[in-house]
Amino acid sequence: MNWNEISVSTTTQATEIISNIFIEIGSKGVMIEDPSDFYYQTKDELAWDYIEKEVFDYGHEDVKIIGYFSQEEDIEQKINDLKERLSKLGDIGVELGTLEISKKIIYQKNWENEWKKYFKTQKISKNIVIKPSWENYEKQADEKIIEIDPGMAFGTGTHETTKMCINAIEKYIKSEDILIDIGCGSGILSIAGAILGAKKVIAVDLDKLAVKISKENVELNNYQDIIEVRHGNLTDVITEKADIIVANIIADAIVMLSENIKDFMKEDAYFISSGIINEKADYVKENLIKNGFEIIEHNNDKEWNCIVAKVNKTDV
Repeated sequence: MNWNEISVSTTTQATEIISNIFIEIGSKGVMIEDPSDFYYQTKDELAWDYIEKEVFDYGHEDVKIIGYFSQEEDIEQKINDLKERLSKLGDIGVELGTLEISKKIIYQKNWENEWKKYFKTQKISKNIVIKPSWENYEKQADEKIIEIDPGMAFGTGTHETTKMCINAIEKYIKSEDILIDIGCGSGILSIAGAILGAKKVIAVDLDKLAVKISKENVELNNYQDIIEVRHGNLTDVITEKADIIVANIIADAIVMLSENIKDFMKEDAYFISSGIINEKADYVKENLIKNGFEIIEHNNDKEWNCIVAKVNKTDV
């Protein structure tokens, strides 16, 4: 099966907004090409293998948000829907860039394999190393290896938001904890929780493809006995209470979760949230506090933020 690809040229600041629009108009996956991600990443002091800049040369300086649609869909109608949504953004206080739209056909074989050249083994926390399944790597002392095949439309684990989440899990997790991963994507955070000592991990995602890929990665790392991957909404498929809940999604979804996520948290549990752009960090914190949380930690990496919170006992 081949795919129609639509891309929008924008800025890092508008990544979350444009990505949401693609999902809303029915994209089967969203890919972000942000050259600054890779250029900064090669300077990361935790990077195991520095990559030459040329490897990450996309041939453009703009951020491109790319959506994928089946060839059975009316691609011109999708472009019109996209243009209409973009035209309504107006002045939102974020630089949007050119918003230039382009399209092309992507052949299945190319889509499945071409992106792999951008994914290299990375050490992303004190102990965690993320390794693509097709690469060889010699484990060093005290390192814990997560082997990942992220599939065509999910993260490799080297993005700032994922790194901050894993560092937070590593800092706060205790042996025998229960962890819930909301919006599990390729399953990286769930596997990190298991490898760092969680007794049980529940991974949840609305996307059936994410559930499929997460299950495959759980099996690849041999954590089937600890990690259970479920398809659906949090409130529909979970009755358990967790010691740690992690949600690496988007700011607006985190704010919505903050209204009732306490129902799924044990006493003294941590809520680790990321996927939050700089412009929305205060907005998320304000809503967490309003909904009865105490901010424990706020970390920032370039355009992205990770907030760790606990239920404020004075509000219980």
